[in-house]
Amino acid sequence: MGGFFGTVSKTSCVTDLFYGTDYNSHLGTKRGGLATYSKEKGFIRSIHNLESTYFRTKFEGELDKFKGNAGIGIISDTDAQPIIINSHLGRFAIITVAKIVNIQQLEDELLSQNMHFAELSSSNTNQTELIALLIIQGRNFVEGVENVFKHIKGSCSMLILTEDGSIIAARDQWGRTPVVIGKKDGAYAATSESSSFPNLDYEIEKYLGPGEIVRMYDDHIEQLRKPNEDMQICSFLWVYYGFPTSCYEGKNVEEVRFTSGLKMGQTDESEVDCACGIPDSGVGMALGYAEGKGVPYHRAISKYTPTWPRSFTPSNQEMRSLVAKMKLIPNRAMLQGKRLLFCDDSIVRGTQLRDNVKILYDYGAKEVHMRIACPPLIYACPFVGFSASKNALELITRRIIQELEGDENKNLEKYATTGSPEYEKMVSIIAERFGLSSLKFNTLETLIEAIGLPKCKVCTHCFDGSSHF
Repeated sequence: MGGFFGTVSKTSCVTDLFYGTDYNSHLGTKRGGLATYSKEKGFIRSIHNLESTYFRTKFEGELDKFKGNAGIGIISDTDAQPIIINSHLGRFAIITVAKIVNIQQLEDELLSQNMHFAELSSSNTNQTELIALLIIQGRNFVEGVENVFKHIKGSCSMLILTEDGSIIAARDQWGRTPVVIGKKDGAYAATSESSSFPNLDYEIEKYLGPGEIVRMYDDHIEQLRKPNEDMQICSFLWVYYGFPTSCYEGKNVEEVRFTSGLKMGQTDESEVDCACGIPDSGVGMALGYAEGKGVPYHRAISKYTPTWPRSFTPSNQEMRSLVAKMKLIPNRAMLQGKRLLFCDDSIVRGTQLRDNVKILYDYGAKEVHMRIACPPLIYACPFVGFSASKNALELITRRIIQELEGDENKNLEKYATTGSPEYEKMVSIIAERFGLSSLKFNTLETLIEAIGLPKCKVCTHCFDGSSHF
């Protein structure tokens, strides 16, 4: 995935830029980058590898070198960013949160037009540079961004820092990823996560609509392109990716998780002693479940945060398994002799379940029930970079479908339909494979109801295969 932050201020932007970007750190682990602009110094840029450490440790010591009242920052799980370009549109720095499915096709087309790529990332084309090359084919920035929308398959939101000290913010044409505008006295900011705002004294000014483009100055924003009517914001933002205090489309992440748990707890017939959340993104759901079910919330597992990242992120399966095991520490005193119900955001590969359920029983748990905030993940995502998985068979559901059908692509619609014989069989196999006393997933209807947006505005492709390119 990835997250960005940009700000234009009447005074130096560096402190806000540093902390605002850092508040997006939960969205990526590979690269971090900052760029500022001032008339005296021009563009100043720095990019660091974050795979072995955190954003703050890489950038804290060099903040004095950044100058200016306008800057952009990125936490990226893809390429080295920002990219700085000199073109007929002037010099500009650009950062993107993007996934380009047809990048090879676009690369071939641009090379055939005698264009070149200079910012190779691990010998591959840097997709932010490719987006910049599509932008400079326009007569102005708006036309250039629309050219990006016209050509890419996938998604792309971006911030562009220009030579006049303003920032152009553009949201993906389907609104798959969010862009939130914040305001305080003497400054405007744009970010992927509104959780960047409270401690920096910004208030949410507006949520950019799908395909909307605005230009931010220190005292006002100017709309350059009106939003599209249709939207497909990623539902997984509320399920997993979002920080609890963030809001998208006016819908708070923690509130959605709490509501989904509450609704499940009100209807679930399980007999348990307490509800527990798998840290971090399962906690909100478990608190809601406990209230809906009328059982206490207990913290039977704690997350060790100083050194262990998310198990979802590493691309190496052995490392994912190690991270999943080491970052969560069970509390024997809260487990022994109890019928425990755990809430979690999702089951992707089953990395965490396999080791952790066994430990819970070893530590004296009488029963281990699992409740999942979203429906089973059946389809790999072609729209946003939400997964380190390279193919559908990395999903535990698709591996089970392959075992049952002899073909991982057979009868997917039936397996995605809650309550169908195929669905029930798949869920029972997952429960049995991990030694769970019971396993239930939230329905798609409950998830959409908790989010509070019309189903047609929310992308649920990973659950039901619905597609909008």
